[in-house]
Amino acid sequence: MNDQARPFLKIQNLVKKFGKFTALEDISLDVFEGEFVCFLGPSGCGKTTLLRAIAGLDIQTHGQIHQDGHDISTLPPAERDFGIVFQSYALFPNLTVLRNVAYGLENRKLPKQDIAKRVTELLELVGLPDQGDKYPSQLSGGQQQRVALARAMATSPGLLLLDEPLSALDARVRVHLRAEIKDLQRRLGVTTIMVTHDQEEALTMADRIVVMNHGVIDQLGTPEEIYSHPATSFVADFIGSMNFVSGVVSKPGEVVIGDIHLACDTQNLTTDAKATVAIRPEDVNAQDLKDSGNTIDVEVKNLKFMGSFYRADLGSEAFPGQEIEAEFSVNLVRRKNLSAGSYLPVRLPSECIVVYPSTGG
Repeated sequence: MNDQARPFLKIQNLVKKFGKFTALEDISLDVFEGEFVCFLGPSGCGKTTLLRAIAGLDIQTHGQIHQDGHDISTLPPAERDFGIVFQSYALFPNLTVLRNVAYGLENRKLPKQDIAKRVTELLELVGLPDQGDKYPSQLSGGQQQRVALARAMATSPGLLLLDEPLSALDARVRVHLRAEIKDLQRRLGVTTIMVTHDQEEALTMADRIVVMNHGVIDQLGTPEEIYSHPATSFVADFIGSMNFVSGVVSKPGEVVIGDIHLACDTQNLTTDAKATVAIRPEDVNAQDLKDSGNTIDVEVKNLKFMGSFYRADLGSEAFPGQEIEAEFSVNLVRRKNLSAGSYLPVRLPSECIVVYPSTGG
């Protein structure tokens, strides 16, 4: 993102309290024009509260929100420039698809021919050109969500807010609509914020992801940054699969797990500090062992066929009581004739290891 560009949406020191409970704690965030940003996190992390504050549906306790250079911190929703799509679609059941999409335009008292033209364009855009005369109850869930999206875009808002828009749909429809929404957002260039608890959704759709935990931002970055360089053990655990094993920093650039010395970036941890050592299952390397560093002998404790790969639970006498999970290709398992009880060497590449301060006692 261009550091010189002025943020389209600027959130500064936002705090939201519900009685004694702090739902958002000192949130600051810049969103740039045309970006697709996902608020990602578990239930209760504050992501929906933050979206509702941006929309003016739940005014913050402290802090400011600026949109396109204007202070909207205390404006009611009707005076803010956004379209919103909810998980529940929130379509008017007694209105046809045409009337649902036209609703915001009719409120603005636009000429009927202009409204009809805009509604036709939007239904074409979301792939429902022939559904205008139907009622919501006659549509599938995926079609209803497209109508909700068309209605949110009708007034050409500067900001599109999506609150868990796909979570009520079945998996196949959800994956299909993900691609459609992202494509639509790119074509329209509308600045978009989507709330989701689905990591795959965030990774495949977002330009940047805001990972939230207990009302604060744990990490902000591109999907690649969040996945490859998780800033905290929470982010590492929440995004994708991650192995965590206990170790100790033996010296700068080295940790010890049981009897194994591993070269890795020890961050700012001091010598003798307890550490949590993390590596993703797909980074456990059983093929390229030319570089002998960080190589350990392991036993396959369990092997599960996952279709395109095998998931292996690995243990070692060098670090008794701890196991790591690996993902091995079908070809590798067949070539090495692996099964439960097999032994093999694996390498833990130093660049793939992330070390966190230990949270244990």
